Amino acid sequence: MALKRGRSAAANALRWLPAVLVLLAAGTAPTGCGSPAHPRAAAVVASTGVWGSVARAITGRRVAVNALLAGGDTDPHSYQASPSDAAAITDASLVVYNGGGYDPWVDQVLAGHPGVKSINAYAFLKNAGTAEQANEHVFYNLDVAKSVAFAIADRMAVVDPVHAADYRANAAEFCRGADAIVISEHAIASAYPGTGVITTEPVAYYLLAASGLVNRTPQAFTAANENETDPAPADMAFVLDLIDHRQVSAVLINPQTSTAAINGVRDAARRAGLPVTEVSETLPDGTDYLSWQRNTVNQLLTALQSGRSVQP
Repeated sequence: MALKRGRSAAANALRWLPAVLVLLAAGTAPTGCGSPAHPRAAAVVASTGVWGSVARAITGRRVAVNALLAGGDTDPHSYQASPSDAAAITDASLVVYNGGGYDPWVDQVLAGHPGVKSINAYAFLKNAGTAEQANEHVFYNLDVAKSVAFAIADRMAVVDPVHAADYRANAAEFCRGADAIVISEHAIASAYPGTGVITTEPVAYYLLAASGLVNRTPQAFTAANENETDPAPADMAFVLDLIDHRQVSAVLINPQTSTAAINGVRDAARRAGLPVTEVSETLPDGTDYLSWQRNTVNQLLTALQSGRSVQP
């Protein structure tokens, strides 16, 4: 099933704001005898399976981790928090979320409960908020993931000081795994500097930057795909021409999004003999964060090895 994307951040806000206001009102309702409004089912709540996986790598089996969006069929951008989601967030010892407009429903719940401890992954992005670094898909930025891992360890050391050393050791181990993937990205950058690729969405922005690759897709084309509109014929023709003449070395497609334009790009790549690499936006079933990132980088390297472009 394709992810359903909102047409703009403002449009998304209008969709989920009324529901969130109701949730916030419900969350502040008094409960008798000074008891908490909801049982503390999970010590750590993550907005998505991606950040839930990072949290589990740090907490191990000592702490329950609840990922509110664990599947691949729901787009976090336009998701509307349910009452149970709001309860989980407000009752958590720690909330880990993406930020940057990726999962805005978490921000809205947290705004009504400023005492809830949270980690906003986007906030760790260097130069966050600048035009150059505005891409919210920071789970493909391994430096950000490492910062989140250490922040989780620091928070859990406060919540559970007896096992503080374990949490910090787990964070260090996680970061060693992330560093190994970064080395692979840098190896791609050394072997294929400035190599052009087509990517139908901005999901892989940080992956491409770390790997030294150049996205030759017109920005208007990717914007149209994100907003569920048809790209301009001239933009579509430009992309297909690059593929047909093998002036790019690979095509990166989010397998969770399907439109006529994206399917046309995929078909053109297959006809031209260009490799298609799938770059997903959510954690695949049965894997963890580091395995997912490692596999994606390896698949990209394999694609580049087999899809050398013909320079004009």
